[in-house]
Amino acid sequence: MGRAMGLAGLLLGLFLVPAVLVSTSLRHGAPRAEPTPEAAEWELASGAVPEDSLWPLPQWLRTSPRQLQLAPARFQLVHGAGSSAGPACGLLQDAFRRYYEYIFGQSRRRRRSRRPPGAQAEPELSQLQVVIESRDPGCHSHPHLASSEAYHLTVTEPVAILKADEVWGALRGLETFSQLVHEDDYGSFLVNESEIDDFPRFAHRGILLDTSRHYLPLKSILTNLDAMAFNKFNVLHWHIVDDQSFPYQSIYFPDLSDKGAYSHNHIYTPADVRLVIEYARLRGIRVIPEFDTPGHTQSWGRGQKDLLTPCYSGEQPTGSFGPVNPILNTTYDFMTKFFKEISSVFPDAYIHLGGDEVNFDCWKSNPEVKKFMKKQGFGIDYAKLESYYIQKILDIVSSYNKGYIVWQEVFDNKAQLKPDTVVQVWMGNNYAHELSSVTGAGFTAILAAPWYLDYISYGQDWKKYYSVEPLNFPGSEKQKKLLIGGEACLWGEFVDATNLTPRLWPRASAVGERLWSSRNVTNLQDAYRRLTNHRCRMLRRGIAAEPVFVGYCAHEARGQ
Repeated sequence: MGRAMGLAGLLLGLFLVPAVLVSTSLRHGAPRAEPTPEAAEWELASGAVPEDSLWPLPQWLRTSPRQLQLAPARFQLVHGAGSSAGPACGLLQDAFRRYYEYIFGQSRRRRRSRRPPGAQAEPELSQLQVVIESRDPGCHSHPHLASSEAYHLTVTEPVAILKADEVWGALRGLETFSQLVHEDDYGSFLVNESEIDDFPRFAHRGILLDTSRHYLPLKSILTNLDAMAFNKFNVLHWHIVDDQSFPYQSIYFPDLSDKGAYSHNHIYTPADVRLVIEYARLRGIRVIPEFDTPGHTQSWGRGQKDLLTPCYSGEQPTGSFGPVNPILNTTYDFMTKFFKEISSVFPDAYIHLGGDEVNFDCWKSNPEVKKFMKKQGFGIDYAKLESYYIQKILDIVSSYNKGYIVWQEVFDNKAQLKPDTVVQVWMGNNYAHELSSVTGAGFTAILAAPWYLDYISYGQDWKKYYSVEPLNFPGSEKQKKLLIGGEACLWGEFVDATNLTPRLWPRASAVGERLWSSRNVTNLQDAYRRLTNHRCRMLRRGIAAEPVFVGYCAHEARGQ
């Protein structure tokens, strides 16, 4: 059946492939039905068939068996006629250099085989012309939630055309084009004639990195921004500080990192932060910082006197401290100045304010806090005190014209939230019910609960992440539209620079396709074949992604 379809396709020439079967290759036939890859499939990790390595899968693809050749000495990535962007668009110029290197720079075979005598040379593709159609291409701006990442790619002789409304769509299209190009056994670079129409299913597709439990060197963060771009993620949720350390070097409050970081070397200077933001911007990635309060703040207290609540045993202070002290005016004076700085340092429209896992024991032990509770009429409901604090922080942040994201407990504890609050759902016990509640109350939501990648297990756990359907929760169509996307979270208790990248990739790639591709892209066998090839490509590009299963990559060679 599969071979017959392949022959029919060859006879028909250009044919239409449904999104769910788009990677079904003319050479490989239909996707296999076995639940576990057979030994014969192990070799597919090396596959050079382009449709078998697209990741995430585009929304719509038409492909042809006709191949075009790209000559590295002649092929060009250029601005097309009528584009609103030109050579002055540094973002695209940078992307052209980068993607030329991705396409040709990691040539996987040093020793070439000789082409058989009489073999016919393929027609040549000389250019990829990039056309930005919006009046303001976005070259010098930062990506945001409503940015357009849609693109249309046509690959035909002699010139391929990539059209996008904004530069962000062009970046995604360049990644797809680079994935279509493959190298044959003779060292030729080939691409099948194709047409792709593509856009993301969800607008918020994030990776959470934790730089407090273990400090992550700048190089590790930048490497993972590259990997995010290869997987079409568009948000770095930077959980920059926590109980354990405060590596963010504040301009207004330098003591926070001087006394709260692991050491003077384990910090992110203002220049480091600017570099991360710009490196991300050039790849169409937003940087959303998280400064989690009132809990998770032990490291803050080392550099900011009287910020944390003193804990008591009876009438005596114990010398230990709990969450941020919510009853002092000085707390809010500090937060007003601190978040003014954060609002200017991080250009994104959103700041993540945390609000999760607040332990009330210390507040309950403190006589001053108890007096304040009585005065406010809170009784013994400390969730009301938490909400009192959170509402003040929300008011401070919104005064700087920033939106905010909070963890689900802030919603669960009935804090009065502004209508534009984004609630991140992370508790795994019944996240569908939580999504239903959050969106039912009219709030925008982000899903993280099924994608905590710090939980590891033997076997191919990517399948579990891949099989999640984010919209499988009770609610109306209006509610479903309030789920703007999701995040794969890699908490850092057991993760540092030595294992960050292989633990994250390609497991996070499964989340990337779920958040980008069409809802009906669910075939695990098809995904396995493409993911193994995609993982090999990430290796060629310098991303130390762990294996998906048994197999090999074609670029691996003895002595290299």
